[in-house]
Amino acid sequence: MDKKLKNIIKITLPLLLGVFLVWYSLSKVSISELLVYAKHADYKWIVLGMFLGFLSHLSRAYRWRFQLEPMGYKVKFANSMMAVFATYLINYTIPRAGEVARASILTNYEDVPFEKGFGTIVAERIADMLVMLGIIAITLFLQFDFIYGFLMERFNPTKIIIAIIGMGLILFLFTRFIKKSQSKFALKLKSFINGLIEGALSIFKMKKKWAFIFHTLFIWGMYVLMFYVTSFSINELEGISAGAILIGFISASFSIAATNGGIGSYPLAIYAAFSIFGIPEEPSIAFGWIMWASQTLMIIIFGGLSLIYLPIYNRKKKA
Repeated sequence: MDKKLKNIIKITLPLLLGVFLVWYSLSKVSISELLVYAKHADYKWIVLGMFLGFLSHLSRAYRWRFQLEPMGYKVKFANSMMAVFATYLINYTIPRAGEVARASILTNYEDVPFEKGFGTIVAERIADMLVMLGIIAITLFLQFDFIYGFLMERFNPTKIIIAIIGMGLILFLFTRFIKKSQSKFALKLKSFINGLIEGALSIFKMKKKWAFIFHTLFIWGMYVLMFYVTSFSINELEGISAGAILIGFISASFSIAATNGGIGSYPLAIYAAFSIFGIPEEPSIAFGWIMWASQTLMIIIFGGLSLIYLPIYNRKKKA
């Protein structure tokens, strides 16, 4: 496939999917119904959720400096913070372009070589992925009986066991094939996996590894907490269980990768998760839109201000 065509597809496909999912969610709950929920929402919880999200982004900016220090770069916190907010804003336009822009900002204003800055972002994503896997594992442990009962009720137990054995066998055979194969794909995959392992282990070689680990846990703690406290803004979600919050959070987190910033996919992912617990469709989708809109508004404000203020803040250096 032509490289130019591939890039066009990468940009347009998530946007088109987002537009379709917005239409689909609005076919489930109309704009007028969403406005009713927005009108009666308790905004003190929404603002608190936005504040917790803001704290997580500040912590991410501070954590980034721990990765750059061993390489001899003492980055200003202001530049790190503005680069992080700019990343999130740019990701709403072109998927993953924000990470490239984030490394470029440090190259322009802090003289950090692009490849080194981008390498720290990749290592950071590995740390985030490990925490996300930990949250999934904890959720499965805490909600095992519920999830097991849900699956047994809706699917044939024999088929589930056969499917698990089948997937395990496929994974085993695929792993053996990759280990022995010298094909271009296998070599790339092995290199990628080795890079992930190396990146994860590099965290423990840092000078301030415990501070890095603390901030990583703090970031994700704020993510879960902001999701939880924002649920208080919808009266119909009063008394929602911890299991619903955790599964809703996991589902919503994965939805962000599906479309630009989770547009359209975020509310539907929450609805899909909440429906397992018998939570009605309307408040679930309404909460998804409130959650997404409040965090997006924060990113637009601080991301926009960051892009405007970055050259002003660094004008003396450039001069």
